[in-house]
Amino acid sequence: MQISGIIIRRISLESKMKAIVSITFDNAFVVHDVKVIEGSNGLFIAMPSRRTQEGDFKDIVHPINSEFREELSCAVLEKYQAALADYLADESHRVDASHLEKTAAAIDTL
Repeated sequence: MQISGIIIRRISLESKMKAIVSITFDNAFVVHDVKVIEGSNGLFIAMPSRRTQEGDFKDIVHPINSEFREELSCAVLEKYQAALADYLADESHRVDASHLEKTAAAIDTL
């Protein structure tokens, strides 16, 4: 299965959820609502999930082996970094400097 497209749908600097992403596979299948999250150990991706009756969250879709999970994570985070750089370069986005420092620090951990 090949990743044929990654679209960064939304970027947020104000919360731990940094972006919402759509990923297309083999130009035939798309997964929406993949999230880029800032965790205590840096950025990671979270697959779309739903809340169970017990209050837990269960992934709706997810990679089934670590090799593909790593490939997917690297591709999404690379695309996120490029989109974030474009976002920050656009002067119409006025951002508090403290948000920039936190986001830059999270990216440096990759």
